[in-house]
Amino acid sequence: MEIQRLHVGKRLSETAIHNGTVYLAGQIAEDTTQDIDGQMREVLGHVDRLLMEAGSDKSCLLTCQIFISSMADFDGMNAVWDEWVAQGHTPPRATVEAKLANPACLVEVCVTAALR
Repeated sequence: MEIQRLHVGKRLSETAIHNGTVYLAGQIAEDTTQDIDGQMREVLGHVDRLLMEAGSDKSCLLTCQIFISSMADFDGMNAVWDEWVAQGHTPPRATVEAKLANPACLVEVCVTAALR
């Protein structure tokens, strides 16, 4: 089967689509002056946009990995997640504290979804 890639860059593609599955690169906030609430909302907006562009949406999530720079932000991150995620379609998820490549980034989200 053919692999379709969207927003291909020198180092990574934002999206790969193969065999009915959409794979997104880790998404981070562009405005890193925001707190965890703002960064998480921006990141999930990127996820929504990329999934829609690929022919999917958050109700089709298969798995999610969340990396946060501090577990002190766990509750704030979860509050935004709970508001965003499609109830009844919550994916398997892992959340870990990690040192992110850009110290100003508080959260990075990586999802895999099925096509609609």
